[in-house]
Amino acid sequence: MKIDESAIRKLAKLLDETGLTEIEVEDGDQSVRVSRGGNVLTYSPAANQSAPVMDSDPTTPQRANTQAPSANAASHPGAITSPMVGTVYMSPEPGAPAFISKGASVKAGDTLMIIEAMKVMNPIKAPKGGTVTQILVESGQPVEFGDVLVVIE
Repeated sequence: MKIDESAIRKLAKLLDETGLTEIEVEDGDQSVRVSRGGNVLTYSPAANQSAPVMDSDPTTPQRANTQAPSANAASHPGAITSPMVGTVYMSPEPGAPAFISKGASVKAGDTLMIIEAMKVMNPIKAPKGGTVTQILVESGQPVEFGDVLVVIE
């Protein structure tokens, strides 16, 4: 396997410039993922991504749910998905109360959370009113486009 060190350095520089914590690029049957936070650097064939390479460092950001998601959270009509890749923040600033909590009532247009992408804070608004039944992300967690963030019924 040939590792393109120049490409990895460019991706690492892009992480610094954008403030992202992780970036992955695929080209054919190979992919390169560069991640900051746990000093994780993986290089693996894309066809073998069912078992991702992980660093055993406990400081490596891991995807964690605040509640075990129901099997159908993604197909739930009240599922709110991430419109972008970024980092979730559940409150407007460190130490402040969270925008939402499980069981809270929200109105259409209420801010549910913020996703930071490329040093821009993007408020994620409720598309409809209802009750927050599931919160599937934690503050500081990286998210991908299409990840289910919250379920509102």
